[in-house]
Amino acid sequence: MTRRAFLGVDIGTSSSKGVLVDEGGRLLASAVRDHEVSRPRPGHVEMDGELWWTEFRELAAELDDADVEIAAVGVSGMGPCVLLTGEDGLPLRPAILYGVDTRAARQIEELTAELGGPGAILDRCGSALSSQAVGPKLRWLAEHEPDVWSRARRLFMPASWLVHRLTGAYTLDYHSASQCTPMFDIEAAHWYRPWAERIAPHLELPALAWSDEVAGTTREPVAGIPAGTPVVTGTIDAWTEAVSVDAHNVGDLMLMYGTTMFLVATVDRPLRSPSMWGTLGAFRGTRSLAGGMATSGAVTGWLRDLVGAPGYAELLAEAEASGPGARGLLVLPYFAGERTPVQDPDARGVVAGLTLSHTRGDLYRAALEATALGVRHNVEALRAAGARVERVVAVGGGTRGGLWTRIVSDVTGLPQVVPATTIGAAYGAAHLAARTTVAAAIAEWNPPAATVAPDAALKAGYDELYALYRELYPATRRIAHTLAARQRMLA
Repeated sequence: MTRRAFLGVDIGTSSSKGVLVDEGGRLLASAVRDHEVSRPRPGHVEMDGELWWTEFRELAAELDDADVEIAAVGVSGMGPCVLLTGEDGLPLRPAILYGVDTRAARQIEELTAELGGPGAILDRCGSALSSQAVGPKLRWLAEHEPDVWSRARRLFMPASWLVHRLTGAYTLDYHSASQCTPMFDIEAAHWYRPWAERIAPHLELPALAWSDEVAGTTREPVAGIPAGTPVVTGTIDAWTEAVSVDAHNVGDLMLMYGTTMFLVATVDRPLRSPSMWGTLGAFRGTRSLAGGMATSGAVTGWLRDLVGAPGYAELLAEAEASGPGARGLLVLPYFAGERTPVQDPDARGVVAGLTLSHTRGDLYRAALEATALGVRHNVEALRAAGARVERVVAVGGGTRGGLWTRIVSDVTGLPQVVPATTIGAAYGAAHLAARTTVAAAIAEWNPPAATVAPDAALKAGYDELYALYRELYPATRRIAHTLAARQRMLA
């Protein structure tokens, strides 16, 4: 007898993940495809959109089970990204990724002045222009790749691209649209045509839907998915991660431990912050104030490769032995610029305090602590803007092993709930799919499994380290900017 199940697929920065989940939320199977981003020039971060579709089909085929009937498909992906296609629906160039791609700094400045200044954009859109925004990247394409731009007709992100390939629908979820600054009116919850037409007059903007609404049904069988299977609209991965761990309630703060660190605070009213991102939430009637660091797991992965690619368990054991403060090391984790709350694409990584006696375990510990210090900086910015942080929920691959989450709790003083399932956005996408056919409560699917409590005895030492962390960026900013300019010249 066949069982009904739901397929969830997430396209991430360093991998794509797929899960098969039954009606009770039990994980039946999972699969992963690792990939790398392309960095053709400093500040440019791209990925081939066709890879997203290829990996979706590979994951679906690997998860195909003759004893399982796929009742619905959920999708999510990194974002906001810019994938342009022509009238034929084929990509014209690789997708430009979210805020880690910092190429449009000049366009951010010019559009900000052109549209009445940062206050006018913040009021209209909920966020100021930054490397996270879609609009400046479209302007960059118009200026630097006019042939591509002249043929561009449609705008996709990973989730909407998968929806289109599966169903033919051209749609985007409301949350993703709210990150298409400055082309979306956050209060009206719709495209803001005057600014959209100024930036991209010949683009057909997609229809809008909520993440759990059915965008269409599969046009033909795909790797074990029957024709006629419902496909939900989906959304950006961080918000799908928040869905996966029941962190979409007012007062919740989700911490996503991944290639980048993402923070999503669910708020009860529109909040504005020049250094954070005000968006719509994943579900109708919800709002978020969010932040994201440009790197987190990306730095630890880079460091691991640099020291000969030992196992992560070995590095974590060495970092544990290093102890709080990493024997006098302090890192600025701005290895790809920094997003919130610094909003500086020309920021650069700094390792301060190095001596000949420091080990790779010390460096690994310092990198983990740097992420925690960045989380504390973001939490302070969220609270300063009026967000209530009453419950912190951790999710993502970085929660495994326990050390990273303990360091974050010790540095911030915040306990973190760790749910039973932390596989993340793919699981959240499966839940979005399940909502189309069954009464699926994520709190029942994925209850809390543990709580990481801060160690009060370590707080004073980390308070001192945090003060130094806050001093280090302004003290090195001029040098970092000069080096960033030199890196661009040498590219």
